[in-house]
Amino acid sequence: MKKAIFVLLAASMVFGLAACGQQKSSETKAAGETTAAGESKAEGQSEAGKDGAVWKIGGIGPVTGGAAVYGLACKNAQQIAVDEINAAGGINGYKVEMEFDDDEHDAEKSVNAYNHLKDWGMQMLLGTVTSAPCIQVSNESVKDNMFQLTPSGSSPDCIANSNTFAVCFSDPQQGEKSAEYIGSHKLATKIGILYDSSDVYSSGIHDSFVANAEKNGLQVVADEQFTADNKTDFNIQLQNIRNAGAELVFLPFYYTEAALVLKQSKDMGYSPIFFGCDGMDGILNLEGFDKSLAEGLMLLTPFSADAKDEKTQKFVAAYKERFKEVPIQFAADTYDGMYAIKAAAEKANLNPSMSVEELGTAMEKAMTEIKLEGLTGTITWNADGSPSKEPKAVVIKDGAYQSIEN
Repeated sequence: MKKAIFVLLAASMVFGLAACGQQKSSETKAAGETTAAGESKAEGQSEAGKDGAVWKIGGIGPVTGGAAVYGLACKNAQQIAVDEINAAGGINGYKVEMEFDDDEHDAEKSVNAYNHLKDWGMQMLLGTVTSAPCIQVSNESVKDNMFQLTPSGSSPDCIANSNTFAVCFSDPQQGEKSAEYIGSHKLATKIGILYDSSDVYSSGIHDSFVANAEKNGLQVVADEQFTADNKTDFNIQLQNIRNAGAELVFLPFYYTEAALVLKQSKDMGYSPIFFGCDGMDGILNLEGFDKSLAEGLMLLTPFSADAKDEKTQKFVAAYKERFKEVPIQFAADTYDGMYAIKAAAEKANLNPSMSVEELGTAMEKAMTEIKLEGLTGTITWNADGSPSKEPKAVVIKDGAYQSIEN
């Protein structure tokens, strides 16, 4: 859903003359100004906490339950970014406080978490982590004009409201980019699909992939589905895909079910190429999972922990030292999200004494004017809240993610 943003004069932006829930104007263009993570600095910064004010930036995601791998990755990465930002002087000279609430990947609990964080004094939200809770929270936060940046909510409806932006690719983008990648790299021509028709994330990627398959030289020979009520036995679907002669099986859903698919496929002696999207990231962290089952599994992602650039190596080293595991894409998206908040707040020269509504209006404009050199690529933001960046692909070899050279 396209959003509009009014182009405000700087003075209007600071004093928050715009009304709550204001739409973004399609006339606003990204300014193309470079703002590197951790390097942006606004003119006329306030002295650090001279008036006792601090930034209060919340986070919401599942840190317990079946999707906890995602939420914990986001929470951990947000903490690393906040600590770095504070060590470097904060945002416009003001330190950042962070609180992260568990929503158990449940939309109702996510709204409860949002209300709790509002009581805490939250001024901006880096969340939520998963799509359904994100949509519900955005429908609440827009009433407050609370600026919301989801690191990993990928449904287009996550950014339907004027106050909400995303760091990750949308579901349609993932389906389109997956078809392009498989076709351009000639991984296979006969494609089988298995997806969760009851899940908005999985269905959104599936529909876009199918729409883009033929023009990328791909033939969908089998299109199988399951639902939330029947997601433990995939033998019939896998048998149908094998009988159709699929060389590659596209799995646009989360790692929990994917682990079962890989095990059941091996048991029946079927070994095609398996290709997933960002929801697959985290499968190697699944407790009790036999990592050998994922050997050769490919997934589309904007982040690879084995990348050789200095920024990635520094982040991965810090994450491993602190949390004793390799960070996944969700962590990288959140880290970039925290630095995007810093860059936009400094671009607009904001301070934490401003109201939530004033901050929201200013952030909506500033986000379209920054360029972030992040872990997940060079990112700019469109007026509709979506990010622009290039995808990468990784493959699992010897129990670890490895980059696939383009």
